[in-house]
Amino acid sequence: MKKTLVFGASLKTDRYSNLVIHKLLRNEIETQAFGIKTGDVGGVQVKTNLNEFQDIHTITLYLNPLRQKQYYDVIMDLQPKRVIFNPGTENPEFYKLLRERGIKVEIACTLVLLATGQY
Repeated sequence: MKKTLVFGASLKTDRYSNLVIHKLLRNEIETQAFGIKTGDVGGVQVKTNLNEFQDIHTITLYLNPLRQKQYYDVIMDLQPKRVIFNPGTENPEFYKLLRERGIKVEIACTLVLLATGQY
């Protein structure tokens, strides 16, 4: 299945990024996580070093557009097949850059995609 990187993962159990990690795991999707604090979410180690990730199919974003800017190059260098922009992360400037690199842009809620079998 599609290896997914939760970008902007939170250790706080009430955050959507945390919930989506659990939902991805329940759907048997290989899941990795990047955040500002290291820790464990459902057995997934949240890492703070982006150099530890490779062969990522999907990145699901949980960073607002202003915070995304510093990660544009790193995200594109990971060469994902698609990037999902969850509610609150919409960023037309970044959509354009990703599409120019041949990376699919999806503006959707990962939790909804998983719940409806569209992931």
